[in-house]
Amino acid sequence: MRFRPCIDLREGRVVQIIGSSLIDKNSETLKTNFETDRSPEEFARMYKEDNLTGGHVISLGSGNEEAALSALQTFPGGFHIGGGITPQNAVAYLDAGASHVIVTSYVFSNGRIDLEKLKLLQETVGKDRLVLDLSCRKKGSDFWIVTDRWQKFTNEIISPEILNQLADHCDEFLVHGVDVEGKMEGIQTELIGILGKYSPIPVTYAGGVNALSDLDLVKEVGQNRVDLTIGSALDIFGGTVPYRSVVEWFQN
Repeated sequence: MRFRPCIDLREGRVVQIIGSSLIDKNSETLKTNFETDRSPEEFARMYKEDNLTGGHVISLGSGNEEAALSALQTFPGGFHIGGGITPQNAVAYLDAGASHVIVTSYVFSNGRIDLEKLKLLQETVGKDRLVLDLSCRKKGSDFWIVTDRWQKFTNEIISPEILNQLADHCDEFLVHGVDVEGKMEGIQTELIGILGKYSPIPVTYAGGVNALSDLDLVKEVGQNRVDLTIGSALDIFGGTVPYRSVVEWFQN
């Protein structure tokens, strides 16, 4: 189990948002927990000093390219990058310093995995540099993968079958629990349990952390196999969980 830091970008600024409000980049419904004048480079430099590799830079809409590149160049090899990634731009981000690219919507067509698109992406960047974002929302008793700014339900659920199928084409999974993302109201233990039990490759969960004790819970429920991203809850993003305490917990 590892701590994966994050830098979320909107209009070039570092922010934290409530995931379920992310409908349109210009929508007044978008709820922001936090935004700062601190540059992406400052956060990247901090993560680099703490040797926190494998975190992610996420571009929320347009106008973030310069900010994203500044983070990647500050910590070469330290970040995965996601947000609008296609075969046409993926290699440029890897050349700029990203270790992996993160993709969701591109590999879906009509609510299903599009294997032709997935294979094209895999051939373009290589399996070992591709992360699939399987962020999901609960409907009924299942967790359904969502695309298009987390608003569109696909016809795919988080299951042992889909995890094994997709693991043949990528290096890692990133899974946001969208229903709790940014709300700091508690983690989705059922989802973490599924990921810990069935994911055959490294997987990172994000969403709902509100206390340092959640780290122990994720470790237990995820069988020490699920990495963790914490955003809004951290004091560096306006929350109450000390970033330094999180780093020390993982170091120890």
